[in-house]
Amino acid sequence: MSGNNLIEVKGLRKYFNVGNHKVLRAVDNLNFSIRPGETLGMVGESGCGKSTAGRTILRLYEPTAGSVLFNGTDINKLSSGKMKAMRRDMQMIFQDPYASLNPRFTISDVIGEALDIHNLAGSRQERKKRIEDLLDMVGLNPDHATRYPHEFSGGQRQRIGIARALAVNPKFIVCDEPISALDVSIQAQVVNLLKELQDRLGLTYLFIAHDLSMVKHISDRVVVMYLGRMVEIAESEELYANPVHPYTQSLLSAIPIPDPDIEMNKKRIILHDELGTPIYSANEKSNDSDFELVEVSKGHWVTKQYA
Repeated sequence: MSGNNLIEVKGLRKYFNVGNHKVLRAVDNLNFSIRPGETLGMVGESGCGKSTAGRTILRLYEPTAGSVLFNGTDINKLSSGKMKAMRRDMQMIFQDPYASLNPRFTISDVIGEALDIHNLAGSRQERKKRIEDLLDMVGLNPDHATRYPHEFSGGQRQRIGIARALAVNPKFIVCDEPISALDVSIQAQVVNLLKELQDRLGLTYLFIAHDLSMVKHISDRVVVMYLGRMVEIAESEELYANPVHPYTQSLLSAIPIPDPDIEMNKKRIILHDELGTPIYSANEKSNDSDFELVEVSKGHWVTKQYA
């Protein structure tokens, strides 16, 4: 990894004890970097460890092992006080806009909470102006600040969630399936908003999703996750044009094509669970060499058995 990365993830693991001397390796030996202003997409089916990876990178979950460097600083080694300050630079947009907003808070309180925690508003008037500016930035009426979450649609609530994440002027945002709970007609609007905000504010994203067509639209590079492991990573166009790993090929073959004749005759690639299960005996060590990534073309890496 070069020294101009905003985020560097090295050997990151997050295991959960599931009883009977078994552990779930939800995230197992992740290694990647994200450059400033870049969007790294992370794809895979439900349960593959995407959301756990996002939370562990932000240290919302304490990692089992590994490091996450933000501008060269390992956040896993920071004290609670220093980590609180670091959270200004690292924020998250959550998947469910219905569950992630406190129903008892006005929108002003939802967005203003972070301003209060980090002492970013010198006066009530400055706080009010900042909240109104943030609502305007995400395409909502500043007058909405006095309303409650239940008064808004799903798409509007997600815009409020985006405004909340932006309140502290972060540099890096983990977008944890931010469109999966929204109507299809609204999804593109939210993705376009995220792209506009990235261009305007110089944001860096980790964009987690299982909608592969949307990930291609927003991402510069894409990492493919399967059972807690990275199996392939490449530039977005390269990955979609030349998928190497069978799991990536299977995912891409499942994307529907808006032409009934082509869709009907399209061949689906069915993957058999060759990687097994993410649940292991507690004392069983990871065999990382089996999942070592090898570069098959410039910037395109895949597990070595398929290189």
